[in-house]
Amino acid sequence: MNNALGAATMIAGVAVGGLGLLAAFIAIGCGLAALLWWWLREAKRPADLCRIRQNPILGPEPSHWWESEAVFNPAAFVADNKVHLLYRAMGRDGISRIGYASSTDGIRFDRLPYPVYSPDRGFGIPRVDRVYGPLSYSQVHYASGGGWGGVEDPRIVKLDGKAYLTFVAFDGWGFVRMALTSMPLPQFLNKDWQWKKAAFLSPPNEIHKNWVIFPERVQGKYAVLHSITPKVAVEYVDSLEEFDNEDTYIHSPGRSGGRAGHWDSMVRGAGAPPIKTSEGWLLFYHGMDANDQGIGYKVGAMLLDLEDPTKVLYRSSHPILVPSEWYENDWKPGVIIATGAVVIGDDLMVYYGGGDKYVAAARADLRDFLRRLKYDEQAELEPVKLRV
Repeated sequence: MNNALGAATMIAGVAVGGLGLLAAFIAIGCGLAALLWWWLREAKRPADLCRIRQNPILGPEPSHWWESEAVFNPAAFVADNKVHLLYRAMGRDGISRIGYASSTDGIRFDRLPYPVYSPDRGFGIPRVDRVYGPLSYSQVHYASGGGWGGVEDPRIVKLDGKAYLTFVAFDGWGFVRMALTSMPLPQFLNKDWQWKKAAFLSPPNEIHKNWVIFPERVQGKYAVLHSITPKVAVEYVDSLEEFDNEDTYIHSPGRSGGRAGHWDSMVRGAGAPPIKTSEGWLLFYHGMDANDQGIGYKVGAMLLDLEDPTKVLYRSSHPILVPSEWYENDWKPGVIIATGAVVIGDDLMVYYGGGDKYVAAARADLRDFLRRLKYDEQAELEPVKLRV
């Protein structure tokens, strides 16, 4: 009897043990399935940016006459353990100037009470015969951010010990031309705002915007990206000083076309200067859908080949930033323009203008963002063709 009872107990124990082992296998299987589901869900989510909760990080300052109406479209770079912003500012006189702000964390910025770059005759101060409305800030009369002249939409890079600043010289529609100035980097960090005399990059009698300089030499030369549609166009020069010669310009085809049937069927131009990554040059750009009348500019991204940046490796099939917040629709609805981007640690920080009135920021984990951008492109079922 005792032997039989012992045998029965042993058999029961083995059975219970078997059930426990089976339950353990089931639990592990469920865990792996949940992990796989999460990975597939995250991997398929396209690249995007998350707005910071402190937005907008800069707005109009009523106590400063020159930036009392709007501040937007910032340039950005990192130096001396700070993020430096140069932004387009508008006062009631309707002239665009460039202001400066800096931050140790990339979010909270201290600004200077005066402009650090102002237009002069020939580089943004219009002639009277080129003015088509009141000599003041007016969104009704002037589509260019409400202004009738000045220096607009700065971009900046550190390169060979200098800070190179590109901007749009707007002369009341007499011309809309790309211009370049610079100063030694130590001088910039000391806030000694003695900029070199500006030179034009684009020729007269043509309208050009959104040109950017690569932050390091490519193929041993300085590289200026001046068009992204119908293909990426880059001008290589031995020296950026070449443009001091008034007869030296970059002849660009300008913007045209886009991807038919996509969110960027109309491409407006490049955003921030390219950022060098292990996967390629990360370039943000602005596009819009002609069929979406409620939205103006959205932001997309592409990766360009490091050795030949005219070659597009990957491109977002969806916009990574769409104007939806109040500060992106407060003055000029539905417009965001991402003109500044930096890497801080593992974070990608993108600085942009919202509604032609505010400066805002969004961020993402850089490695994760690049992975999503590549996966998003590879997930395309059909090859994307540019419309000429």
